[in-house]
Amino acid sequence: MLKELKRVVVTGMGAITPIGNSVDEFWKNSIAGKSGVDLITKFDTTNFKTKFAAEVKGFNASEYFEKNEARKYDLFTQYAVAASEEAIMNANINFEQVNKDKIGVIWGSGNGGIQTFQDQVEEFIKGGKIPRFNPYFIPKIIADIPSGIISIRHGFRGLNFSTISACASSNNAIIDAYNYIRLGKADIIITGGSEAPINESGLGGFNASKALSTNNENAKTASRPFDVTRDGFVMGEGAGALVLESLESAQKRGAFIYAEIVGGGMAADAYHLTGTHPEGEGAYLGMIDALEDADIDASKINYVNAHATSTHMGDESELKAMYRVFGERNDLNISGTKSMTGHLLGAAGAIEAILSIKAIQENTIPPTINTTEVEPEFVNKLNLTLGKAQYKEVNYAMSNTFGFGGHIATTIFKKFAA
Repeated sequence: MLKELKRVVVTGMGAITPIGNSVDEFWKNSIAGKSGVDLITKFDTTNFKTKFAAEVKGFNASEYFEKNEARKYDLFTQYAVAASEEAIMNANINFEQVNKDKIGVIWGSGNGGIQTFQDQVEEFIKGGKIPRFNPYFIPKIIADIPSGIISIRHGFRGLNFSTISACASSNNAIIDAYNYIRLGKADIIITGGSEAPINESGLGGFNASKALSTNNENAKTASRPFDVTRDGFVMGEGAGALVLESLESAQKRGAFIYAEIVGGGMAADAYHLTGTHPEGEGAYLGMIDALEDADIDASKINYVNAHATSTHMGDESELKAMYRVFGERNDLNISGTKSMTGHLLGAAGAIEAILSIKAIQENTIPPTINTTEVEPEFVNKLNLTLGKAQYKEVNYAMSNTFGFGGHIATTIFKKFAA
């Protein structure tokens, strides 16, 4: 006999981003249209085509780890722990009153410990014939470690794994968490994603694939989604965390509910290793799948946080897909918030889910900054929320993420009503 699917709500959020190391700071700066992009400080970029990125500022690992413990974790894991700690505290969970066997962790990352991998290979080369690897080398680089560490820190014994689908990773993690809770496999799941790719390997690799902007003279405004002058994405770093919970569990413990998650859509472009389908076929299918899962018509959506990385083909194909789904709707707000945060790769879906939820909670749409000349085909056809935040009633918000390999993941959040 089939069980009735449970309703799933959001009861906690946490963020480490280029424009704020808490949800409140992140939201405040997003609404203000603040750019987190600047020249790279982590290493010498003299020999690199791109010399800027959206770095996290003021992060202090000692706030979360003892000195010797911090050395065990790559920065992407440190970001994950920091964001998840805020989300768990935000959710106000009394661990004496919940069943930790029914609390899980699902975490996403596209690159894992890329800094550790680079450092250790360099160390090995220096060592000549004698291998010189850190005993924590493997645990520091593998992408599943954040989910393991979060569960170990709190004794969460429920389901535990990671998702890897490039820049769709954390949206896939959120969708998996949503599905497992509504199936009754867990009461609470901490989910999200983290990345720390701003290093020589990350920058050099994406430069080689011609994915990054090289607009060094205008670094702060280089991420300009939908603009005809866009020339590639701006790399970002950080983490976003959500506490998803069954409505029954949340109500039982009197939790504050930020929003309800009602849809998760997945598809594939089935087109190219790194490029998007020119007509946005996968993006269209993912959005339609999410709408069908939520059992709502496209007209119900008030806000779309677009993937909008500021790449030429990627933005154009997403615009085509959104126009195909929504038609000519000036009452629908769309924004490309990577114009402020840069592209957090596997963590993008998590921080953009937070913005989508806050848009619902605050009835405020974060802007697309830096964009002045929209693709001619879509001028006055789609409301791209240019320049400044807009205030309006938001009952449903959609968040898109697409990854290398053609991975598509779309989530839908709803204003909570008991």
